[in-house]
Amino acid sequence: MYMCPQLEMQSRLTKVHSLSLSSDSTDDSFCTVSQEQSTPSLGHDAHRKPSIAESMAEYFDANEVIICENSTETEVSDESGMSDITTSNSEPDDGHVASAHNYRASVSSAPDVPSVIPKDTGRRTALPAPGPDNSHIGLMTILYNNIGKDLSRVSMPAALNEPICLLQRLCEELEYSELLEIANRTDDPYHRMVYVAAFSISGYAWAQYRSRYKPFNPVLGETFECIREDLGFRYVSEQVSHHPPMSACHAESQNYTFWQDQRWKNKFWGKSLEVIPTGIVNVTLPRYGDHYEWNKVVTCIHNVLSQQRWLENYGEVVIRNLNSSVCTCKISFLKSSYWGAESARNEVQGQVLNEAGEVVHRFGGFWNEGIFCETLPVPQCIWKPNPLPEENFQYFRFSRIAMEMNELLPDLIPLLPPTDTRLRPDQRLLEEGKVNESDKKKDEVEEKQRERRKVMEKRGETHIPRFFKKALDQSGRDVWVDQWNLLEYSGRARICTYRKSGSVVLRRKSASEMDRPARPLSRLEVDVDLGFALFFFSLLCFFLLVTMVRCAQMVKDPYGSISTSTYQEEQITN
Repeated sequence: MYMCPQLEMQSRLTKVHSLSLSSDSTDDSFCTVSQEQSTPSLGHDAHRKPSIAESMAEYFDANEVIICENSTETEVSDESGMSDITTSNSEPDDGHVASAHNYRASVSSAPDVPSVIPKDTGRRTALPAPGPDNSHIGLMTILYNNIGKDLSRVSMPAALNEPICLLQRLCEELEYSELLEIANRTDDPYHRMVYVAAFSISGYAWAQYRSRYKPFNPVLGETFECIREDLGFRYVSEQVSHHPPMSACHAESQNYTFWQDQRWKNKFWGKSLEVIPTGIVNVTLPRYGDHYEWNKVVTCIHNVLSQQRWLENYGEVVIRNLNSSVCTCKISFLKSSYWGAESARNEVQGQVLNEAGEVVHRFGGFWNEGIFCETLPVPQCIWKPNPLPEENFQYFRFSRIAMEMNELLPDLIPLLPPTDTRLRPDQRLLEEGKVNESDKKKDEVEEKQRERRKVMEKRGETHIPRFFKKALDQSGRDVWVDQWNLLEYSGRARICTYRKSGSVVLRRKSASEMDRPARPLSRLEVDVDLGFALFFFSLLCFFLLVTMVRCAQMVKDPYGSISTSTYQEEQITN
């Protein structure tokens, strides 16, 4: 019986939904690799031969997520760590429209906030090749061309990706970390909360121009380390779970500590795709002992099946200080009106409340333009996004920090673990403009790691993350925490160094070298275990030598320095 393409497409989407619920994968994802692809071994660094546990075979399959859900369907999933997210469809009222105009005028007239990143960092300012044109590729085309096929075995084209991984995307949220440094120097707790709120908003600045491409999905065990001397932080991240997919990251500076673990739920509504994060972001400020936590809002990709895609963030963020109840903060990412103008999109409004629920500070603006606080002693624009590089149109609309994210310096290659995302061949080929080769290598990586996963399941082995371990937070939730910060770990000492403003800062960490697989040291780490061992061994040998000499003297002359004549005189006297 003949069926029109529209009905066939609807039937296929329904089948995808049923497959995602009935397959052996998670409810949130299904595998998209082709079983016919070959599985050649991936290369390693020639200067250091990795062990089997450290080899590229640790990469597991990364699933492309396409989920069709009905808004009335009951969801059955693990909601541990689920944040309270408001996804109301309410549209801004007239008061919000008026305030939006005021905030835009204030932000536009305010001077640009100077960037702390030096103009010349010695890093690259362009990618090796321009981004590929994927205007001929759309999800509708992919689905239509594969009618009658099992879509769980259809690999998504590499041209839909940008040459960075989701772990690197999380690192982009620290581009405006100077807001946390300012917060750590601010005595007033309400004013301090304003800067923390501005930092939470700044993490969405990338989303305005990055709707045509998506980051690579990290595979299980994939890692990313980043040392930014100009920004003064050290960052490490890892894909810690495959079912469900979960990414964890941790960053440290003199003025703050930042960490989060994120998993994402996706809802496909036919013309739009909602990405719902279910993790919690944490920030501590050491000077005041503050520990802030907040949820993330929904990111919606509109017109997902066409080339006129655009991103929108909406929902409510609640920021709490777990170590103090002096103030809280509520931020509303307003959903644009269906009939509203494009200029009315991306509005954000927030309030800092005291313990009695009274408003102390009001701020607002647009997550892609800037934030203005009108209730400070001197009303000011507290954040503006950095301007994009001049040729960003050619390079995936990347910001300056995103342009540097996947750069692989020659002296860094022998120091990175083989699971670092900068060593992914498919991602590297896409960055070099070799789209067809990237497609093939992407299938090879996915298939290779699927085979590796089957071998581990057959052996009854489980993957052990390198940098993170599951623990309980203050609220009793399961979280992934950097292993060096677990209090129960009392292993050998490690001294880590990082530079900021020309000074070297030493930090002593507690690490467990016994329970986690060995990993090569990062660029600015110095493992002093061997030095300590040699020192104590030498000290022990010295004491043993002294003891042996003393014993030999006692055997030869049991009375020490007393001569025979003296002994005879003592005997006569007695």
